[in-house]
Amino acid sequence: QVQLVESGGGLVQAGGSLRLSCAASGRTFSSYRMGWFRQAPGKEREFVAVISGTGGSTAYSDSVKGRFTISRDNAKNTVYLQMNSLKPEDTAVYYCAASYGSAWYTRTLVSAYGYWGQGTQVTISS
Repeated sequence: QVQLVESGGGLVQAGGSLRLSCAASGRTFSSYRMGWFRQAPGKEREFVAVISGTGGSTAYSDSVKGRFTISRDNAKNTVYLQMNSLKPEDTAVYYCAASYGSAWYTRTLVSAYGYWGQGTQVTISS
């Protein structure tokens, strides 16, 4: 089992940057595929980015590709989301999630992730 705690959210102006962190408990962090999702008010939770256990594979939603970068430090049991060129439409609660044993093709599915953090608010002002 793994517990996840996000940090780094806040209020920034459009065009600015934020880096989110997600600290995980447990000794087998590198065995988990890690994802970032977000949920805006009145909308469903949506996939943002994912990274494989080794960090060798990543994927992004079209809406953030080229602006966001996901990375992980397995020695620190932490996954990061560097967000640049932020837009008002990026405003949402951002969630870190962990998936164990699921196939790569499920990487964008909320249902494929069994562990979730509490979320961190990101607000982008225009």
